[in-house]
Amino acid sequence: MNERETSIPQLILQTRGIDISKYEEVFLTKTVHIRMKNTYCDSESAYCAYLEQSHIEGELFLDSLKVSYTEFFRNILTFSVLEKIILPSLIMKMANSHRNEIRIWTAACASGQETYSLAMLLQEALLGHHDKINFRIFATDQSEAQIQQAHAGLYPESALNGLSFKRVNQWFTKMGDTYSVKPELKENIDFSVFDLLGDQYSCPPESIFGDFDLIFCANLLFYYKPDYQKKIIQKTRNCLSSNGYLITGETERDILIYSGFHEVYPHTAIFQV
Repeated sequence: MNERETSIPQLILQTRGIDISKYEEVFLTKTVHIRMKNTYCDSESAYCAYLEQSHIEGELFLDSLKVSYTEFFRNILTFSVLEKIILPSLIMKMANSHRNEIRIWTAACASGQETYSLAMLLQEALLGHHDKINFRIFATDQSEAQIQQAHAGLYPESALNGLSFKRVNQWFTKMGDTYSVKPELKENIDFSVFDLLGDQYSCPPESIFGDFDLIFCANLLFYYKPDYQKKIIQKTRNCLSSNGYLITGETERDILIYSGFHEVYPHTAIFQV
């Protein structure tokens, strides 16, 4: 097998029959090189040979494709617009309609920081509000391990660097070197495993009917090839309520613009159809 003539994805497909055709090759190459380093393989072909022999490594490789990075209030501009404009307008909309619940889907919640960031903003925005308005966040990820970690809500001190001292005190309990999300911040969040590329459901079954006022699908699309990006975008589009918002990552803005969405505020990655 000649590595110069055969790409890394082809090598892995030939080695284990793993379906990785949906992922962008740059992402796959990076993932393979990380696994090469962790398994002390000095070449791509050596790693593929090891992958062929080790069932455990096959599982670890697949898991590494599901792991994503997130942090609290990751995009400062996006969360600032959410806090000052979008969420207050949603609350006002609810107050003037027959609905009393804001529905949100964080579609690739990873270890939960994005979800808890939204919950903080909503809890703070609704504090002292006279109308009985609630919110429900449906947090999903394709990785069971990530969902378990997000639901646990345990973070090292370094993960809280983007939070104000006030929010750390208000929403976390210090337990040695670890900070635990307080139960009241979890009350309105449902965590579940959900595959955005699956054909069985268009939205998390726990949400029953979708109709989300806000969908977070940030820093996920660029891992996938265009056909799979379109599938994810169409699924989220179908689940949005009338005038609902879809939020992506900063580097994914062009993907949404080319898909017929318009950015509500420049450079915020907050979109509407």
